[in-house]
Amino acid sequence: MDVKNLNEVPSFTTLDGSEIRELLAHRNSCILNQSLAEARLPVGSATLEHYHKTTEEIYYITHGSGRIRIEGETRDVSAGDAIAIPPRQKHKLWNTGPEPLRLLCCCAPGYEHADTFITEQ
Repeated sequence: MDVKNLNEVPSFTTLDGSEIRELLAHRNSCILNQSLAEARLPVGSATLEHYHKTTEEIYYITHGSGRIRIEGETRDVSAGDAIAIPPRQKHKLWNTGPEPLRLLCCCAPGYEHADTFITEQ
């Protein structure tokens, strides 16, 4: 049985610049075809715009507020919002609120640096 606690998994920085804590993935559990991580964006920060060639993502905002752009469409988001990001869709997330923006990131297949393509400097 694999049970991971958010406070006990190490963080790392993804290619888009967000700090994530990978809860369940092939690197640390029996899960092979997806991953679940918590991402955090400090106040005033943003990810680099990017896309994933094969991975689809679901972002679920748990704390804070921000703005997301997917393929040129921009929308404000806040705690309780779930966001669908299909493969090959360029996306960028900003923290526009007064507290760290925290979200769960579900990826299928699981997150890999090799499937992240940065589209801005």
